[in-house]
Amino acid sequence: MNEVIQKTIQIEENKEYVFRNQVDFCIGTGRMGLALTKEYQEQLSLVQKEIGFSHIRGHGLFCDDIGIYQETPEGESEYNFTYLDRVMDSYISLGLRPFLELGFMPQKMASGTQTIFYWKGNTTPPASYKKWTDMVTALLSHLCERYTTDEVVTWPIEVWNEPNLPGFWENADMPEYFKLFHTTFDAIKKLDNRFLVGGPAVCGGTDEVWIRSFMEYCETNDLAVDFVTRHHYTSEPPKTQGHYSYIELMDPEDGFANLHTTREIIDSFPRFKGLPIHITEFNTSYVPNCPIHDTNQNAAYIAHQLSRLGDDNESYSYWTFGDVFEEFGVPFTPFHGGFGLVANGCIPKPTFWTFAFFKKLKEKKGICVYKDEACVVMKYEDGSYRGIGWNATRNRSGKDLCLNLTIPTTQSASTDAYLFLTQTVDEENCNPLKVWHDLGEPANPTKDQIDLLKQTARPQIHTERMVPVSMPESHISIELNIKENGVVYFSLEPKPLHPDRGYSYELVMQYEKKIRQKGKNTVKIAYCPKKTPLLYNEQCKKQQRS
Repeated sequence: MNEVIQKTIQIEENKEYVFRNQVDFCIGTGRMGLALTKEYQEQLSLVQKEIGFSHIRGHGLFCDDIGIYQETPEGESEYNFTYLDRVMDSYISLGLRPFLELGFMPQKMASGTQTIFYWKGNTTPPASYKKWTDMVTALLSHLCERYTTDEVVTWPIEVWNEPNLPGFWENADMPEYFKLFHTTFDAIKKLDNRFLVGGPAVCGGTDEVWIRSFMEYCETNDLAVDFVTRHHYTSEPPKTQGHYSYIELMDPEDGFANLHTTREIIDSFPRFKGLPIHITEFNTSYVPNCPIHDTNQNAAYIAHQLSRLGDDNESYSYWTFGDVFEEFGVPFTPFHGGFGLVANGCIPKPTFWTFAFFKKLKEKKGICVYKDEACVVMKYEDGSYRGIGWNATRNRSGKDLCLNLTIPTTQSASTDAYLFLTQTVDEENCNPLKVWHDLGEPANPTKDQIDLLKQTARPQIHTERMVPVSMPESHISIELNIKENGVVYFSLEPKPLHPDRGYSYELVMQYEKKIRQKGKNTVKIAYCPKKTPLLYNEQCKKQQRS
């Protein structure tokens, strides 16, 4: 049995904490060509139904499987938007706006042959920058015509992805990337100055080199960049075993400090002070075959991230919504360590619910009245509260957590009670990975197995009516029992009782108590026409009036 750490929290009614909850601004996706598949659409529909993001960002907009860039036999450029329209229409129908990532390079436009991933996205500069900018402006013009200019100019535009890595941008050539950014920025702004354009979309740890150099370039060349983008992964380099990569998690404080460095660098340029920072990718591990992504540990660690990522950043986009992804090829099993919130088979992972819980905090207008490394609590105008507690560990500690919260109320003991509701995600109550393991780790689960996995992939719900204590001030004391690597959502709200005439829940429970006290042989309850309960005794087979 795990040791339980007790923590007492006194909520102060008028004290406010900084908590900028942008959990639903953007979600990541694999290459956009996968949006044409059935499983992709099913996973995205589930995510939108349960969570509901505003934007979506992914790779491969200009890759050949989308087919935008074409050439005539004479070598002239022409454009095909058939697949693009299908993808964009599907996003719009689900309430999503694109966060456009411009990349990678069409093969016929590329200056070289370097590619990345199983699907061979070309990562070399354009052979002709004019053909590149013509394609970008043709794309945006088409989108404006289809969805109106006033709408499309609100879609953020990011130029390329992780050019600081040689795999994503040939030789990690900084001057060449700045050329790409500059020419693209000018072309877009010439089309319509209202477009929002940013970069450089670098991975973490290179701030002093890339972010500072990018800001210096924008300042020197008078580029009024609209936002800065970077990525945020919080694991050490992986160790590979077979098809899988295993990692150690970073101390989260190291990651937050890295993000704050980006904020400080940008703010050191007076012209760009306060410029929005979008984290266009974040997760624990940066590889798509890392089993931690499927675990409750991931869910708890990400809960801590979501409580803090808004401190310095305009938004933060989890990479990715689903496991239809295929950077390393088609996965062998449904639980293969994919990035997604949803496993293949449309099975929600524990981290899915972490996002759903943080989205619940935004459903009503409220203020944050408490936040620390294990808990965030919101108070709302109607006198209700919602909060989330988590017990994240980097390595197994064998320690559970009990949060003892004292919450001030506006109701007294003489008024109607409050409804206390919890939803729990932990290794005992919502752990489809364990169930899959117990099933024998089937590579291709049957329909019945998939159905079982979905049933076990939902939070445990507990409800209780609670009456405030009036002394010294009106309040309610609650306990959040959080197992190691667990996440618990709670709500506390006034809930008047409106019983039907003659209905007594207490009387119902008294009948149940009497029946249970009749003895071990009582196995069944029936009702005679006069509604009088009858008890059946298996020994004598006689009916007796209760």
